[in-house]
Amino acid sequence: MKKESVRKLWLVSFFAIAFGFVEACVVVYLRKIYYPDGFGFPLRGFIEPHILGVEWIREFFTIVMLISVAMLAGKKFYERFAYFLYAFAVWDIFYYVFLKLILGWPDGFFTWDILFLIPIPWIGPWITPVICALIMIVIAFLIIHFQDKGYKVRIELSEWVLFFIGVILVLYTWLYDYTKIIFGGGFAGKFFSLVENKEFIDVVSNYTPLNYHWGIYLVGVAFVIVGVWRFYRRTKIR
Repeated sequence: MKKESVRKLWLVSFFAIAFGFVEACVVVYLRKIYYPDGFGFPLRGFIEPHILGVEWIREFFTIVMLISVAMLAGKKFYERFAYFLYAFAVWDIFYYVFLKLILGWPDGFFTWDILFLIPIPWIGPWITPVICALIMIVIAFLIIHFQDKGYKVRIELSEWVLFFIGVILVLYTWLYDYTKIIFGGGFAGKFFSLVENKEFIDVVSNYTPLNYHWGIYLVGVAFVIVGVWRFYRRTKIR
């Protein structure tokens, strides 16, 4: 790997780690306010509507910031794509590292967490996004490595399809629970006022996710890994 690429990776790493700490601090403050007795399911505390709105916007701009760093670090599409994946992955991993250091949480590898809020809460064991983050780092390193070697880097349609199917399956496992609550409970028609809907809040406040769709998740991860392997073999042979 070229020295310039190594330098960029270090700089992106410093940013992502620092950003992970900032993200962890926000969660520490929110849990202190809304979950003083400890965070867990069922969610006994519920974020106020205007604060939830702020959280949606904050999460959106989190992605904007990661994209901005990738745009600055890379020159072409695939290089920028690689730095985005890398920044996102390091940020996500160190977010949990700092939560563990500050709060002593998560308690175990399979502790459930709220992973994202847009457009509805994504929930699942915290280890699941971290596994995805590790795969993202591998993809990023492969792209940067091949570009530094002078190879023509291009992800073919078949590989994009494998990635897409894998991502959809993984997202299904994270979105399943709240999608079931909202649509199965007849709350879809009141979607934009859910945070003020007492009946919905009562349901969520008594809901404990018990079974994660590990089979679907692992199949999704397998699709992505196959896509990565195809990309690696095809590009290396060239």
